[in-house]
Amino acid sequence: MEKIALCPGSFDPFTAGHQIIIDKSLTLFDKVVIAIGVNNKKKSFFSLEKRISLIEKVYAGNPRVKITAYNNLTADYCRQNGIHFIIRGIRNVGDFEFERNVAQINKRLFEPIETIFLMTPPEFSEISSSVVREILEHHGDPTQFMPDRISLDDLR
Repeated sequence: MEKIALCPGSFDPFTAGHQIIIDKSLTLFDKVVIAIGVNNKKKSFFSLEKRISLIEKVYAGNPRVKITAYNNLTADYCRQNGIHFIIRGIRNVGDFEFERNVAQINKRLFEPIETIFLMTPPEFSEISSSVVREILEHHGDPTQFMPDRISLDDLR
């Protein structure tokens, strides 16, 4: 049976930190679904289409990575798609506390779910989508925090 993991997030935008977590996940699972959560009450920096295209650029030609979007509960998405593993990246203690709570709620909503926490390497611990957005808002170049396949032109 194929082992599939879901890596949910807003990915606004997808960073080198996200990539390291997905790449680690691919060593553990047969397939990883990168699922962009759509929250209509939250204003995104990049459109959904742009976020999908950036991630597609990083994983072009990799049949083990699927990119999708969803607008329901993560636990419901997992139930509807037969996914029993969720991957979450942890940069620091604050991430762990938040993600542990979310994992416990997901487990109560859909008992078969197991959340796997993967630590980011120290050199990636300061990277976040919000840092990248702030650099872009001030007309800076955040490409050092992005996957190699994403250029500054891709972000404009």
